[in-house]
Formats: sequence, C-alpha cells, structure tokens
Amino acid sequence: MSEPLANATELVLQLIEALDAAGVQYMLVGSYSSNYYGRPRSTKDADFVVQIDAKQLTSVAQRLGQEFQLDRQMTFETVTMTVRYIINHPLTAFKIELFLLSDDDHDKERFRRKQKAMFEGRSVWLPTAEDVIITKLRWSRAGARAKDAGDVAGILAVQRNSLDLDYIRHWLDRHGTRELFEPLLVATSRQ
Repeated sequence: MSEPLANATELVLQLIEALDAAGVQYMLVGSYSSNYYGRPRSTKDADFVVQIDAKQLTSVAQRLGQEFQLDRQMTFETVTMTVRYIINHPLTAFKIELFLLSDDDHDKERFRRKQKAMFEGRSVWLPTAEDVIITKLRWSRAGARAKDAGDVAGILAVQRNSLDLDYIRHWLDRHGTRELFEPLLVATSRQ
C-alpha cells in the first residue's frame, strides 16, 4: 500500500521547516497570508518572500529531498516585479514560489514588520494584515487580478476594526491604489 499524497498545507509546512533549519529569513505571503487574516479560499500554490543565499538554497533543497524539484534558475515575475525561485511538487502539481526580497520601499517595510503567527500548530512569519492588503491591491492593479481584491474584501470583513487605516492609506496613496481600497472598505462596513 502506498503512502497518501501530501496536501498543500503539509507541503508548505515542510518548506517552512527547511527554511527555519537553513536559517533563512522569510515570510509566508500570497493567498496563505490573506487566508490567515480573512476568508479562506483555495489555492494551487504558496508564495514566500525570502532573504536567501546560494548555500542556504542548497540546504533547503537537500532538506526537501527528491519529492520536490527546485528550479535553480531565477526567473522574473511580472506582477510582483521581483525575481523568484520555483519549487514544484510533481506528485501533487503544487508550486511554491520563493520571491527574493526586493529593494522596493514597501517590500522592505513589510518584511521588517513581519510577525510570528501560529499556522497549523507551527510558528511562522507572516506580514501584517495591513501589509497583506497593501500588497494585494498593488498586485490587483498590476495584474488585473480580481482574486486579490476579493482577498482584501475578506480581510476587511474579518479584521476591519483592528486595522491601522492610516498606515494602509499612506502606502496606497504612494502606489496609486487607494481608489481600489475605499469602495471595499465601504462595502465591508455595511456587512
């Protein structure tokens, strides 16, 4: 009898364990972070922002083992405008993207502000809810991705009363995405 296939969350936890063991600074972003703060939705991949060197990358790949395939060639991602490594899990078709921390002001600030949170019984690094909103709206504009605006609406529905709206609006004004935010905020205040 063969072992059952790992689910996506188990794969994410395996990567987190490998990142921690290799001493990689990271934060879990994308839909996993918006699911944590808002209304969960399904996803076919996981995204991380990392500060990683070649030695750490090799260590992570070794710890993950042959079940995972790391593409050691960095690629450019057009929505986030950053470079990334891609890790595939062929048995499940699940993909993990490791985005390198960029020189973008907000990217550096959200990484600086990351915080520990409990995720599936494990302590992991996540961006703040505010920084997830800011980034999701930026991605929504850059990639015309409705799912990102939906993620923001889900976060607002759950976290609205605990958010630092001044901080959010500051960055949205800098990115030119505030007009995407205000209608979502109004809509969630009616719920």
